[in-house]
Amino acid sequence: MAEPVRVVFLGGLGEIGRNCMAIEQGSGDDRAIVLIDCGLMFPDPDMHGIDLVLPDFTYLRDHARSIVGLVATHGHEDHVGGIQFLLRDESGIGHLRDDPLPIYGARLTLGLARNRIEEAGLLGRCDMRPVADGDRVDVGPFGIEFIPVTHSVPHSHAIAVHTSQGIVLHSGDWKLDLTPVDGRRTDLSRIGQLTAGDGIRLLLADSTNAEEPGHAPSESSVGAVLAGLFAQHRDRRIITASFASHLHRIQQIADAAIGAGRKVATLGLSMKKNVRLGLDLGVISIPDSAMIDIEDIDRYEPGEVCVISTGSQGEPMSALSLLARGENKFVKLSEHDTVILSSHAIPGNESNVNKVIDGLLRRGAEVVHSGVVDVHATGHAQADEIKTYLSLAKPEWYVPIHGEFRHMVANARLGELMGIPRQNVVLCEDGDVVELSDDGLEHAGRVPSGYVYVDGTIGDVGQGVIRDRRVLGEEGVVVVVVTVDIQTGKVITGPDIITRGWVYAPEAEDLLDEACDRVAAAVESALQKGERDVEALERDVRRATGKFVNERTRRRPMIVPVVMET
Repeated sequence: MAEPVRVVFLGGLGEIGRNCMAIEQGSGDDRAIVLIDCGLMFPDPDMHGIDLVLPDFTYLRDHARSIVGLVATHGHEDHVGGIQFLLRDESGIGHLRDDPLPIYGARLTLGLARNRIEEAGLLGRCDMRPVADGDRVDVGPFGIEFIPVTHSVPHSHAIAVHTSQGIVLHSGDWKLDLTPVDGRRTDLSRIGQLTAGDGIRLLLADSTNAEEPGHAPSESSVGAVLAGLFAQHRDRRIITASFASHLHRIQQIADAAIGAGRKVATLGLSMKKNVRLGLDLGVISIPDSAMIDIEDIDRYEPGEVCVISTGSQGEPMSALSLLARGENKFVKLSEHDTVILSSHAIPGNESNVNKVIDGLLRRGAEVVHSGVVDVHATGHAQADEIKTYLSLAKPEWYVPIHGEFRHMVANARLGELMGIPRQNVVLCEDGDVVELSDDGLEHAGRVPSGYVYVDGTIGDVGQGVIRDRRVLGEEGVVVVVVTVDIQTGKVITGPDIITRGWVYAPEAEDLLDEACDRVAAAVESALQKGERDVEALERDVRRATGKFVNERTRRRPMIVPVVMET
């Protein structure tokens, strides 16, 4: 019997982001683990104060020395943005390994990942190993093959993992773009060769657009739309916003601008870095004569300038958000400006994007976005493309990945529609472990997979803190301070009530006085019964305050009792 292979899902199943999984063979000292991606997720609106959300690395810390490498499918943050946190002390595996972690990916993918790793001062803890399209490298006992796919960031790959149980194919993020900007198409012929050879035992496939019928539009279709907008707004300054990693979109924006006789300037640090990286690697081509510094744009007439900015997702401190608030030090908007949002809001970011659009309009700018003009093309395959892929791959087993649960359910149905037996289509969630053996694929337990929140620094924010912040944000806080003499059993001072977000104190003096009387009565009653334990008295204060607050206002603020003894 061949050795079983396990797939451990650490993130990206049931959500958009946090994409991370482990494929492993062996056990004990012979265990070998290869990671595919390590991404982050942007917080939901109810995650108050949170900057980023990461996978739970507990399982990886427990087996840090068994990790033989990390394979990056492409350079988006939801796939490589978590690597720096994986490499850190305490929360990550950096201090648990004896050698740098090998990281494999395209030169552009590694370049995009490198920026964050370098900012964190952790380059010494990884060994970046660039690969080219079609390369096969040995990573521990695994043969890792990099198959070109088309996506919204150049040089993306599907990953064929050659294991003791046959080929496990990870689709990466992909679509079937027959006219890509760089001419590099999804390599369906190689997938067909794998199928015709030993066959594909297990396919793990992106589900993001599985609910959408038809085919995703070609990225090159956006270029014609942009050219038309530049012609339509020929006398106005144009500011475009896009993902800084979407270099093909940036190329098309630059082409449209240069074709209209404009100079191009970048706005935002990540945009500047990524454009420079793309130019250095030959992924994009913009003549030096067409590039100007953002500080020099006022030397040109509005119709002679195009600014390419970060902030298409409404990130609060991004260049575009600062523009919308009138706080950007390089660009001040006016009625002579047109802003083109060449992107689509990530699920959960709609509110932030809408706020930025409102702010831009208040500054007098005209705003063009994907809701009114086709200035964006998705990078994810839609239903008919997924069916085409399945017809070529013909996997024995099928596990939808990458997407909210409804997306994965839709993808599972596509698998059944294309002839995969229902019992061979397996729906998984974060934390699930599946084992592929000679007998087939079956669930093999669970591992920790909860959200790890990043607020400034990692490791100090948990579910309890999020819950408290939610209560504070929605209901407010009431702090009750009372001083007692434990020896005599008397209230010395107070109760004093301090509140934020429950009632406005200057306008609710009678209510606060009544609350103080109620709490004082509860404390005195407890003291008269012989209660002298401070923690017990605080429970009495909390109980009395909470009951009063609920009776009088039907609200449930956080109650913070403080009992001091003399």
